[in-house]
Amino acid sequence: MERIVENLAEVEERIARALARSRRHRSEITLIAVTKTFPASATLAAWQAGLRDFGENYVQEFETKSPLLGPLEDARFHLIGHLQSNKVNKAVPLFDCVQTVDSARLAGRLSQSRAGAGLPPLDVMLEVKLSDEESKHGCDPENLAALVEGVQPLPHLRLLGLMTIPPFFEDPERSRPYFARLRELAVKYELKALSMGMSNDFEAAIEEGATHIRLGTALFGRRTKPAG
Repeated sequence: MERIVENLAEVEERIARALARSRRHRSEITLIAVTKTFPASATLAAWQAGLRDFGENYVQEFETKSPLLGPLEDARFHLIGHLQSNKVNKAVPLFDCVQTVDSARLAGRLSQSRAGAGLPPLDVMLEVKLSDEESKHGCDPENLAALVEGVQPLPHLRLLGLMTIPPFFEDPERSRPYFARLRELAVKYELKALSMGMSNDFEAAIEEGATHIRLGTALFGRRTKPAG
């Protein structure tokens, strides 16, 4: 708990400096604590430190962890890992936002499942693939117009914006062109939310217009080998 509080204070200082450089306000940024592979106790400690948004990569892992968290007031859980179609029904009641929608088919299944569960519309973002890395998922930019048009009318989804994961660079400035490109796409399709930037490069992401940053290592330290 003490380490998370100290790390959060340092992160907030870094956010403040990036916001000052870009003439933006703290209210424009949602800080998502990435708790994947960490135990439920880490999520609880982060919540006690004042964090309210949490990111998980694996549906099965969070399905196991969720009952241990209990009702955390105002907490929101974001799925930031690739979602397989066969796990949609498990994901829908667990998450408040799915940031990795990359096809109209997946969006349709999410909307249908959300309706069947009797839950309010699910917040979603469209994941855009801006690199050539085979390990990365997402919609190609040239197919984004069709995906936006396919998702917007779905009655049980609420389209917030775009999300991307650039290649990892030691030099965060090398991530900047990817962030700038995502911002350009968001402007083109009149979408407000931009989920981009992680522990190594979130300052550049903020300067390029990020509204959601996803931080794990900066808050919790190095994680162990990811589960499943």
